[in-house]
Amino acid sequence: MPSTQEQIKALRDAKVRETLGELAPIWLVYEEFRPREDAIIFNLVYNDPSYGWMNRRFKYDGFNDVLYHMGWRLLSEAEQLEIVEKEPYIDGEVALHVKNAPQYRTSSSAPVPR
Repeated sequence: MPSTQEQIKALRDAKVRETLGELAPIWLVYEEFRPREDAIIFNLVYNDPSYGWMNRRFKYDGFNDVLYHMGWRLLSEAEQLEIVEKEPYIDGEVALHVKNAPQYRTSSSAPVPR
């Protein structure tokens, strides 16, 4: 039984909050409903703790209630500034993101416990 666009969006929103909510604030920058597939293709922008500002593409399959990751790209500072001026899709406050990628760590090896 095909679902309506509003039903699929509500299911998608719940799945995104469950899986990516800790990365809030998140901006929805693109959305395309595919009625024959009961799916939505969409892009989210957020500040990833390891890589910085990312634009990630997802497909939400409403029939199977599955969120598929379909690629990503890093944003320039100009792109990021343009997006954060808009209202976020999922609101949240971030005081500070500490990047977790190895090049941002203070030392390359962990101290040995004694």
